[in-house]
Amino acid sequence: MVQIRRCSCVVKGGRRFSFSALVVVGDKNGRVGWGYGKATEVPVAVEKAVKNADRNMTDLPLEGRTIPHQVVGRYGAAKVLLLPASPGTGIIAGETVRAVVDSLGVADILTKSRGSNNPINLVKATFDGLKRLRTRETVARLRGVELS
Repeated sequence: MVQIRRCSCVVKGGRRFSFSALVVVGDKNGRVGWGYGKATEVPVAVEKAVKNADRNMTDLPLEGRTIPHQVVGRYGAAKVLLLPASPGTGIIAGETVRAVVDSLGVADILTKSRGSNNPINLVKATFDGLKRLRTRETVARLRGVELS
C-alpha cells in the first residue's frame, strides 16, 4: 500500500510543496512493516518510506490463513478490532487495515475500525493489535503449562 499526500506552505517566493508517503510492506508469510517518508518529490518520499518500512519489519504469529485469536489494537483515537475468520471468508476490512493484513499474509479475517479514520493512526492501531497476538504454545510456555 502506498498513500501519498501533498502539503504546501507559503513562503516569501510563493508556495513550497512537499509530499508525504505512507507505505506498508510485507512478505505475505508473517512479516510486515510500515514506513513514513517526506520529501519535495514523490519518488524520493516513497523511497524513504520503503526504507523505513524495511527497517521496521516484524514477525507475527499466524494460524494457517488467519490470526490466532480476537484482539483490539489502539493508537490515539483509532481502535481496530481484528477477528479470526473461517476459511473462505476473505479479508473484510477497510482500505488501510486491508493493506496491512494482506501484506502480512492473512487471507481470512474480519475487522472493524472505530474512532479516527486517519490512515497513519489506523496503521499504528492495526500493528498494536497484531503485536498483541500470541499462539497457544507461547501462552503455555509463559505460564509453565504443558499442552495436551
